[in-house]
Amino acid sequence: MVYITDKIKTSGTSMPYVPTPLDLPTSVTDRKSSVSTEQQPKTTTEQQAKTTTEQQEEEDFIKNNYVARTLLNEPELPPITWSNWYKEVNWPQATLLCLEPFIALYGLFTTGFMWQTVVFTLIWYFLTGFGITGGYHRLFAHRAYEAAVPLKYLLLALGAGSVQGSAQWWARGHRAHHRYTDTDLDPYSAHKGLFYSHIGWLLFKPRRKPGVADVTDLARDQTIQWQHRNYLSLAFFMAFVFPTLVCGLGWGDYRGGYFFAGVLRLVFVHHSTFCVNSLAHYLGDAPFDDKHTPRDHFVTAVLTLGEGYHNFHHEFPSDYRNALKWFQYDPTKHIINFFKLVGLASNLKEFPQNEIQKGRYTMARKELDQFGQSITWPQGKTELPVVSFEEYQELSKKDDGRALVLIAGFIHDVSNFIDSHPGGQALIKNNIGKDATVSFYGGVHDHNTAAHNMLAMMRVAVCKYGGEVEHIKKRLGHVQTPTPIFA
Repeated sequence: MVYITDKIKTSGTSMPYVPTPLDLPTSVTDRKSSVSTEQQPKTTTEQQAKTTTEQQEEEDFIKNNYVARTLLNEPELPPITWSNWYKEVNWPQATLLCLEPFIALYGLFTTGFMWQTVVFTLIWYFLTGFGITGGYHRLFAHRAYEAAVPLKYLLLALGAGSVQGSAQWWARGHRAHHRYTDTDLDPYSAHKGLFYSHIGWLLFKPRRKPGVADVTDLARDQTIQWQHRNYLSLAFFMAFVFPTLVCGLGWGDYRGGYFFAGVLRLVFVHHSTFCVNSLAHYLGDAPFDDKHTPRDHFVTAVLTLGEGYHNFHHEFPSDYRNALKWFQYDPTKHIINFFKLVGLASNLKEFPQNEIQKGRYTMARKELDQFGQSITWPQGKTELPVVSFEEYQELSKKDDGRALVLIAGFIHDVSNFIDSHPGGQALIKNNIGKDATVSFYGGVHDHNTAAHNMLAMMRVAVCKYGGEVEHIKKRLGHVQTPTPIFA
């Protein structure tokens, strides 16, 4: 129910996953007593942690981390070299993937074009591509929506026409990819290079088995098991026989049906899907999280029938959408919505908007923090000496070239700014040795944020008990834009 939009609309809340608070005391005294009773165990724990050796910590980490434990206990196969590469090639897959471009090129140079075949090739490309994006990926791998049995059979047949393995094999590998993204247990980890994540993982035998993934739901699905048992014959028929028959019986273009709607289409469908594993982990930005390699980019979306907003997808994998904004390219999302309208799809899942916005906020704040590190900020009150108001007055009378002005509890040396003051020198000189808070905050002029920021850089001390005149500022209606200097 958490992600199913129709049920959320009837629940009366946009965040049904938020539980009710525990019926426990929350007073400050109760929290203090709880902290005091926990102090002794905490001290004991800290002492035990100090005596733990680095070796014990490493062993404990491996013991409790599946990836580290698996990588340690299941060594990978020897690396591929020039002397053994032919033994490590996955010859059935490599033969198909390497021959199909040459067969397509031969067809392009030896077969005439018929507009009907061109149109059908494009349609068949989108349909078989949707078998992967809307079927294998969003339905079977991520269960982002539910489909009626007829739609399942249709998607399984179309997916077989893309010749990318059975839905069970494809979804198992993809679930492992999400669970172990960018690790050595990821079957097509982007950290192993663009070529490897695109097609290399299919051409060569894997150096180790992919991490475990739960596919019990797929094993119980009779439609998926039907396709799994009959995959080879179904794939051959849907990829080559069916398009050849359609073009041949329809308008007499058997050669065009085979070479264009069959082989050439398959080349594009293959590399369209492969771009999700490769290009979508290299090209674009990360608006939701940058812990892993997935990225969002319009170009990748166009190449992959809408699968290019990959950073969003990896953060919210069970969302039936890949693109959120109306102008972002995601035809798969719209086709799923169409099947919902005709009653063949239901329970479309969407992650709560509140959680999606948290991701955007986290990355936006991280970017701002990185930008802020390039800026020189003023000293805070804990970094400055504290003097009384009388001491401040005495310091301001010294003939040492300083011009000290008290504003909002901070003592500022404005000697290097007097000549540049837009309001003239007299206004500043008249407030040397005085509390100019009211004048600065609107009594004479209500200064802008830039003035506040520049003034803060001139801090040299803090005036004891010299806080801001809050009631006068409120009467003047002063509202200051929050920036780090006011913290």
